[in-house]
Amino acid sequence: MMQLRLGVVLVISALSLAGCGRFALNNHSLDYKKAQALEPLKFPEGATVRPFTPLYPAPTVDPLAIEHAPKLENESGNRYALPRPKEMQNSANSTANATSVGRPQLVTDGNKNPLLKVEGPTASAWQYTFATLSSLNYKVISQAENGYEATIKVGEQNYLLKLSAVGSSNTVALFKLDTTFADPAIATEVLTQIYQNWPA
Repeated sequence: MMQLRLGVVLVISALSLAGCGRFALNNHSLDYKKAQALEPLKFPEGATVRPFTPLYPAPTVDPLAIEHAPKLENESGNRYALPRPKEMQNSANSTANATSVGRPQLVTDGNKNPLLKVEGPTASAWQYTFATLSSLNYKVISQAENGYEATIKVGEQNYLLKLSAVGSSNTVALFKLDTTFADPAIATEVLTQIYQNWPA
């Protein structure tokens, strides 16, 4: 009889633990998405109070950043969940990719617009470019799903960082959002930082 009771307890415990993950019960970990903005604290008119400075002011988030933010939730959409890591390539392929992308070179075109020239496969060149960009202090607003370009914020203005390819030769340039070249001084600053922090 004792063994039967112990067996029942163990089965119920196992089902309870399995149920938490398998059936993805709502644990309210996504409730933060329903949070409402509150008005700043107001004092009665005529009240004498110390100067009020918020210790943790809420940052202003660009709507585009929210729209393109990753969804950290399970398939059912009722629990917070980090994405599973992507399957890693075998070491031979990784080594081949690492050696196939050359060091970038700072150059200018005929109109004196600064460019970053990178030799190697286009997808790998963009992967290195974007990884370097993400490590810098520029806010990435969005990245194109098809094509090699990203909208970034430099100072108070948004720009388009774009990679173009001809054969195995790739060029990275900074454009205004109307696709005209960015101011040479700003483009030089951005491209130089990418050049100096290149991981390859």
